[in-house]
Amino acid sequence: MGRRQSDAERGVCALAIIFLMGISSCVMVFHFLIGAIRPSAVEVSSTSDLVKNEEHEECCRGTDHVELWGGAVKWGANFKFNSSRECCLACKAMCEDERGRCLCDSWVFCGDSKICGSRFGECWLKKQKDIMNPERRESGGQVGWTSGLVFGRKQGIVRVETEYGSFRMKLFPDCAPHSVNFILELLALGCVGCQFHRAESRGSFWFSNGDHVENAPYGPPFALIQGTLEAHGIVFEENPKEYCPTIRRGSVAWVDSGPEFFISLANHDEWRKAHTVFGSVLPEDMEIVEKIAQLPTKSEVWQNVDVSVLEKPIPLQLKGMKTDL
Repeated sequence: MGRRQSDAERGVCALAIIFLMGISSCVMVFHFLIGAIRPSAVEVSSTSDLVKNEEHEECCRGTDHVELWGGAVKWGANFKFNSSRECCLACKAMCEDERGRCLCDSWVFCGDSKICGSRFGECWLKKQKDIMNPERRESGGQVGWTSGLVFGRKQGIVRVETEYGSFRMKLFPDCAPHSVNFILELLALGCVGCQFHRAESRGSFWFSNGDHVENAPYGPPFALIQGTLEAHGIVFEENPKEYCPTIRRGSVAWVDSGPEFFISLANHDEWRKAHTVFGSVLPEDMEIVEKIAQLPTKSEVWQNVDVSVLEKPIPLQLKGMKTDL
């Protein structure tokens, strides 16, 4: 399972594929079909709405060796826990207002006993001036803090703009903090070069709600649009594997470790736990994603898998959305 390839890569991979086909062709076919979205190749009002349907406890993750700044709403000197998860949950508990307001939208936990010393276990709950551009004090291996963000129901929403319309996606910082940090960086620095280049409809294999038609194949088409978030002038560092739930209709996830990503038009139970999901398209905006999936394409073969590539790649821009929370 690979990415969209350059001409040089295709030549090398072609030789490898010919060799492997002679050894284990059956295994390869199964392998590629299950991972069909990999070639380079919900609305959820909160992250909890996505997580509650999975066989996992609620997400509450942060980024190690990072200290976020911001106004304190709980002072860590008098507020201690045994784990960063408990600190995160304490912040979430202050972000359950009926109007979606968050008294706490970021947390900082001192979890390295050697570096923290007497401050070990301190949990600072904070409020950012701009949650889409959180204030970072310091980072690096010498920093003993773990920090995370918490978005309210109306927060953490990014607008994806294309020439065919715009749609909104909700980010999941508590499930995929490294991935969301990268998206926030793109918001600040721009996304020149970001685009969609692959589009495959649901065909007759999935219903409009994303459910799979009984006894139908799983593709092609594979019910997704795929692109890249590799922006010009920004060095991309591969994201670690984070929260990997079942892919649902609207899921926004990485191909491998990025910067290739995809948006699913269907519920792909067959891809369970294969991809880091860092957001979800709001359901009322999925019609724009469906529209893109219907655009003219040409057929290509990526690592022995038939895919549909857009005749004309579609540039995209990411824009943060302000709230009054």
